[in-house]
Amino acid sequence: MTTDTGNSMTKSPFGKLLSKGEIALIIGVIGIFVVLIIPIPPFLLDLFITANISVTLLLLLVTLHAKGPLDLSTFPSILLFLTLFRLSLNVASTRQILLQGYGGEVIAAFGDFVVGGNVVIGMVVFLIIIVIQFIVITKGATRISEVAARFTLDAMPGKQMSIDADLNAGLITEEQARKRRELISKEAEFHGAMDGASKFVSGDAIAGIVIVLINIVGGIIMGMRQGMPVSEALQHYTILTVGDGLVSQIPSFIIATASAVIITKTSSSENLGKDMSGQMFSQPNAVAFAAGILAVFCIIPGLPKLPFMSFAIFFGILFILLRKSGKKMAIEETMEKDVKKNMQEPHSEEGVEKLLHIDRMGIEVGYKLVPLVDPHKNGGILERINALRRHMARDMGMIVPPIRVRDNLQLGANQYVIKIRGQDIAKGEIMPDCYLAIDSGVTTKTVEGVKTFDPAYGLPALWVTGLVKEEAEASGYTIVDPVSVMITHLTEIIKNHAYEILCREDVQKLIENLKKESPAVVEELSPSVMPLGSVQEVLKNLLKEQVPIRDMATILETIADYVSTTKDTEIITEYVRQRLSRTICQRYQNGDGKIGIVSLDPQLEQTIANSIHKTERGNLLALEPNMAQKLIDKLVEVVKGSLSSGYEVVLLTSSNVRSHIRHLIENALPQVPVLSYKEISSGVKIDSLGIVKL
Repeated sequence: MTTDTGNSMTKSPFGKLLSKGEIALIIGVIGIFVVLIIPIPPFLLDLFITANISVTLLLLLVTLHAKGPLDLSTFPSILLFLTLFRLSLNVASTRQILLQGYGGEVIAAFGDFVVGGNVVIGMVVFLIIIVIQFIVITKGATRISEVAARFTLDAMPGKQMSIDADLNAGLITEEQARKRRELISKEAEFHGAMDGASKFVSGDAIAGIVIVLINIVGGIIMGMRQGMPVSEALQHYTILTVGDGLVSQIPSFIIATASAVIITKTSSSENLGKDMSGQMFSQPNAVAFAAGILAVFCIIPGLPKLPFMSFAIFFGILFILLRKSGKKMAIEETMEKDVKKNMQEPHSEEGVEKLLHIDRMGIEVGYKLVPLVDPHKNGGILERINALRRHMARDMGMIVPPIRVRDNLQLGANQYVIKIRGQDIAKGEIMPDCYLAIDSGVTTKTVEGVKTFDPAYGLPALWVTGLVKEEAEASGYTIVDPVSVMITHLTEIIKNHAYEILCREDVQKLIENLKKESPAVVEELSPSVMPLGSVQEVLKNLLKEQVPIRDMATILETIADYVSTTKDTEIITEYVRQRLSRTICQRYQNGDGKIGIVSLDPQLEQTIANSIHKTERGNLLALEPNMAQKLIDKLVEVVKGSLSSGYEVVLLTSSNVRSHIRHLIENALPQVPVLSYKEISSGVKIDSLGIVKL
């Protein structure tokens, strides 16, 4: 039905006329310049002046009925064209008055009837209109437009983040998010345009004063040239000039008022008249006080009683009506609230449960980093996070949950915090307008910058500006942009804490995905054979040592092979690691295919094996504390001495003690992987870098 109505309106003559608005605008602009240059007869001048007053009056009424500034988003352009049209009429009327001594019937009527043919009254009225327009309305509207433009632009990043947060939370659809972004963009454009367009109104007021003065002086000169006495010339031309000033300044006053209204108008579901009446009479007690004060004025000697008494009675009656209406509305609102409360009662628990939700992963940023998370920015943080999730799926075989990005005004301007399950895991600080120059160890000279450390690896670095970037690259520094710094830090946090992120829902998804390709493996490992929680523990043990879980078929097959002999997830993890030996070795091989290893003295390894005791909770290492500390200190010494070899140092042990030694040194040497001899696949060469002896 709506489409048919729209089509019929388009086919109607009026609809066709509206569709030719572009042609009408071109003709109108050309007409403005024609009126400015070519003399026009008085009857056409009367027609144009009447059109000017009519259009400005229409614009004011449309402005009063608008529900928000964007309902009249073309206002700045309309303001420009009406100002040009009015000034061109000023020039045309001035030309007509000075040449013919007559400016048409409209100007004559304003000069004779409105001000009674009195020059002094005309000038006073004209100057009062100018003062009100220029000092009160125009100046206030200009200030409001400047502030509105600034605050609208400053609020844009926060509004964008709010939209993205609602979209990520599923509160709005993609289409709704797009419309809200367009609305924010239009608001910024409107207030920016109004900030400049308001200068037209103030310039128009100044031009009106100058034009009147020029016309009076020019009129006196023209009258004297035609043989008029000075007094007669002054009377005749000043009346015409004042009439001309009034017919131009009254529309100017109207459009200045419309400009102030549209700028001060806030978005609302009602027009300005309804909002004002509703808010002005929202407090009946204030109306009662007004009635009482006016009644007191009636008994003061010397003041006229009838006007004050009339308005005191009016406000008294209004108070009684408002009070009755207020009581009725209060009863209706109470009933409506009760109905809503009863309707929402079943969902109240659900609302509370939502407050308990914690994001598995999140990033909070300071206000200066908000532009980096703009979803429309190519190469921004959100785009890179999506790429990171795909990379982790390919590299580690795990599903990284959605990472929520929020702003946090309590953080420093350039700070960010990485969270896992609502807890702060790591913090960093980046300078969005600079680059991080990391000291690679082979730098030729020091460049100018702010000293810092790489948040991901703790390497010494500098924040350098774009001007110093090329010099830093030439000096041997590794240059990284701010977004890459944060993403690299996030990547390392995910790798180091992957075992904390993995949940049973993720494990279930991985198993369901494998079921499409290897249904037999999944069916063999039923929950009755090994619970989902035990499979999760095995996967977490692998991820804790950054072993990829991408080969789920091999992992589940190994679990199925050994689950009948043991339920200890630590032992099953060792069997899985041995089956994944190729994958593990590839991560630590150098370009020549070799692995640099540090091993334990056989006697020391035997001592450690003898210290392992079986308990109800599994095998535990009960090593004497002093010996354990000596072992760690010696291992740190040997590893540090092996770093210059160019290998990623690996500690190689027997399979029966591997997991226990890993637990022993994980705090002192978290970056040193521990492998067993059975995890070295055939064909892999090893290079011994040292032996740990006590």
